[in-house]
Amino acid sequence: MIKGSNILLGRVSSWCGAAAGCACLIQATPAATRPAAFTIDQVMQAPFPADLVAAPQGRAAAWVFNIRGVRNVWIAEAAHDMKPRALTSFSEDDGFDIGELAWSADSQGLAFTRGETLEGDRPANVTSSPAGPVARAVWVVSASNSNAHEVGAGHSPHFSPDGTRLVFVDKEKILTTDSTGHEPPRPLLVDEGQIGAVTFSPDGKRLAFVSERARHSLIGVYEFATQHITWMSPSLDRDSDPVFAPDGAEVAFIRAPDQGGGVFDTHRRGPPWSIWVADARSAKARQLWQADRDTGSVFHPTLSEQNLLWMRDGRLVFPWEKTGWLQLYAVSVRGGAPQPLTRGAFEVAHVATSPDRARLAFSSNQDDTDRMHVWLVDSAGASPRKVGNDAAAIEDTPQIASDGTLFALQSTASQPVQPVVLTRDHWQLVARESIPPSFPAQNLVQPRSVTFTAKDGQSAHGQLFLPNDNSTRHPALLFFHGGPQRQMLLGFHPMDAYTWMYALNQHFAAEGYIVLSVNYRGGIGYGMEYREALNFGPNGASELSDLLGAVTYLQGRSDVDSHRIGIWGGSYGGLMTALGLARASDALAAGVDYAGLYNWSTFLTAVGAPLATADLARRAVESSPIATIDAWKSPTLIVQADDDRAVPSVQSSELLEDLRAHNVDYEQLVLPNEMHDLARYASWISFFQATDAYLDQHVRALRP
Repeated sequence: MIKGSNILLGRVSSWCGAAAGCACLIQATPAATRPAAFTIDQVMQAPFPADLVAAPQGRAAAWVFNIRGVRNVWIAEAAHDMKPRALTSFSEDDGFDIGELAWSADSQGLAFTRGETLEGDRPANVTSSPAGPVARAVWVVSASNSNAHEVGAGHSPHFSPDGTRLVFVDKEKILTTDSTGHEPPRPLLVDEGQIGAVTFSPDGKRLAFVSERARHSLIGVYEFATQHITWMSPSLDRDSDPVFAPDGAEVAFIRAPDQGGGVFDTHRRGPPWSIWVADARSAKARQLWQADRDTGSVFHPTLSEQNLLWMRDGRLVFPWEKTGWLQLYAVSVRGGAPQPLTRGAFEVAHVATSPDRARLAFSSNQDDTDRMHVWLVDSAGASPRKVGNDAAAIEDTPQIASDGTLFALQSTASQPVQPVVLTRDHWQLVARESIPPSFPAQNLVQPRSVTFTAKDGQSAHGQLFLPNDNSTRHPALLFFHGGPQRQMLLGFHPMDAYTWMYALNQHFAAEGYIVLSVNYRGGIGYGMEYREALNFGPNGASELSDLLGAVTYLQGRSDVDSHRIGIWGGSYGGLMTALGLARASDALAAGVDYAGLYNWSTFLTAVGAPLATADLARRAVESSPIATIDAWKSPTLIVQADDDRAVPSVQSSELLEDLRAHNVDYEQLVLPNEMHDLARYASWISFFQATDAYLDQHVRALRP
C-alpha cells in the first residue's frame, strides 16, 4: 500500500508525500478470511423510525421513517385499522432530514421541519447542489389526503389548542399563519435572543417561550389579545422548560445558575437549581422548590425535550439526581417536599404525559442496565408498573394517545427499531411489513453485557459480540460511541447513528470478529458519578483508563488473537480511537477514526470555548492524542465530513499533518459537504464499506 492514499467517496487516488518518501509497502499475503453471511446494506436496510408522537385526539400516532436515506412522515390510526401509511412522498436519498412532528388539535394534520440540517440556522448543502444550500423549512400535511406543502423557512412548528393557528420559529422571530399553513406567515414577535421551547397555554390565549441570551435565558409569555410580552421574574440565570397550568393562569419553569466551565468539565456539585411558578399575566413569581446543595444540586435533564410536567392533580413532575441516579420526583404546586416517583440504581430516559395530564409514561433501564423498558404511572402516589412482557427487547420514547393507547419504539438484538403499540400488555409491531425479507435477523448474534476493570481499578461497562463459528482465536475490535453522554445497548439503538453503528458491529461479528462495544465513563446509564467522571476529557483523560482496561480484557480472552485487535469509533469515539492509537499502539493493529478530536486546546478554541489559562491549555494538550504522537505506529483510516460543525475538520487536518511527519501509514475518506451526523445513507455506506475494507486488510487478514 502507498502511504498517504486518499479515498474520496469510494474513489481511490494514491499519492506519495514528502514524509512518506514515496515508498510503497509490500503487504504480506492475507490469511484466508470468511465472508459475512450478509452485506452491510442488508443489515442497515430496514426503515428507521424517529420522532414518534401520539395524536391529541383518537387512537393514532405518527413518526418519520428513514428508508435508505429517504425520509417520509408515516401514520397509523384506528380509522384505518392501524395500518401504517406514508403521508409524504419524498423519494431521494438527498440528505433532507425530517423532524419536529406536531399534530393539529383535531388530529387531522401534521406539521414538521425539513432540511439538510435541522440543527442551527446555517443551512447545509449535503448534496453539493450548484444552486447552493437551502434553509430548513416548516411543512404541513393533511392526515386524509397527504397534500404536503411548504409553509416557510423556519423550524419548531406548534399548532394552537383552539385549532386556529400554526406558529414556528425562524431565527429571532416567532411566525404565525393559519392552521392549514396556506396563509403567508407573518411575524408574531421579534426577540433579542435565540428562541426555543415554544408552548401554548391550554386555552390558546398565550404563548410561552425561552429567549436564550449569551450567559442567561429568560421565559417570556406572549398574550395574543394584548400583543404584549411579559417576562417571568427575569434573572441572569438559565431559565428553561416553561409549562402552563391546566387552566393557563400560571407558568412553571426551571431556573439553573450558570455553572461556568465547559461542557466537558465535571459538574457534580454547584449552586442549586430550583423550580419557579409565575402568574402568566402579572409575572409575579415564587420559588416553589430548590434542590439540596450536595448531590443533585446541578440540574441534569432526561433525554426528553420537556423536563417539567404539570399534571392534572396539581403536581409538577421533574428529574432530579438526589440519589446520584436520574429519577423522577413530584412536588405539589401548593408547596411541600418533593416525593420520589421512581427509586433505585437506574436512570430515566424519556418522559411523556397523556393529553389529559392524568398519566405519565417513561422509559428507564431499571432492572436491565443495558436495555430500556417503558413504565406507566396512573395516579398520584402509585408505584410505576412496567408494561409489556418482552424481557429481551428495548423500548423507548413512549407516547400516550388521548384514548390511553400507549405507543413506543422497540428493538431487540436482531429486530431493528420499529414503532409498537401496547395491546393487552404485549407490544405489537405497527409496521411489521416494512422490514424487508432480506433483513438478516437469523444471522445476528445476541451481544452480552460485560463489566471489566479499567486501568485505574474502576469498573467499566460494555457489550460483547461473539461470532457464530468454532474458531479458537478470533480477530477483535474495540468500538467507542460518541457523545460522550450516550449508552450503547444490547440491541438496535433508538438513535439513528448508533443503530447504524450497532449494525456494523453485527456485520463485524458475522465476519468473525469479537467486538467489544465500550460504554466508557462520561456516558449515561450508570449514574451521575460515572457520567460526571473526575479528571475527564481535557482535564486528564481519565476515560483512557477504560480504553486500556478494555484492551487488557480482550488480550486476556482465550478466544482472541491478541495480535489482531483493532479499534474504531466516531466523534468522541473518534477521540477515544485516537487516544488508543497514540497511547497503546503496540496493542492495536489498526484503527478507524471518524470525526475525532485530536487536540483539545485547538478544538475548544475553534468552537468558541478557549481555555482561560496556560495551565489549563497545557493540561488539555497532555490529555489529547497529540501529546504522544511519537508513540503512534498503527495504520489508521481517517474519515471526515468536511462540513462538520460539531468537530471541525481542522482536527483531522492536524492529525494527518502529524501522521505524515511521523511517517505513519494512513488513508483518508473525505465526504464533501457532509455534516457530522451524515445526512445521506450513501455517506454511511461509503464510511462503513471503507471501514470494513480497511480493518479487513490491517486486522482480520493478518496471519494469526
